[in-house]
Amino acid sequence: AILDTALTALIEDLQASGLLKKTLIVITTDFGRTPIINVNDGRDHHPGAFSSALIGAGIKGGQVYGKSDDKGMKVLDGIVSPQDFNATIAAAAGLQTEQVLVSPEGRPFKIADKGKPIAALLT
Repeated sequence: AILDTALTALIEDLQASGLLKKTLIVITTDFGRTPIINVNDGRDHHPGAFSSALIGAGIKGGQVYGKSDDKGMKVLDGIVSPQDFNATIAAAAGLQTEQVLVSPEGRPFKIADKGKPIAALLT
């Protein structure tokens, strides 16, 4: 409920000021949580299937991408790698995903490694 209230206020403020078209909101974690409550009334780590949200600049709103099984344990359709997720964020933000950058140590890298943006999510 706390996140819902805060996120709604943020989106409404950005929309009212015209900044939502220029602002990309990303909500995600570094791992998912099991859909089953454990003995401590919590949830264990579960990277097998979890949700993220992309809102605003560069993203087509009002859609769901992918599908999990009925228990939320595994992805059935539309699996997204971390590299593809990062490439999608970069593309929505107008960054070049194929550009080779160089770290301060001289190591070449790309923003999303070999990831490809998910075209269905982009405007």
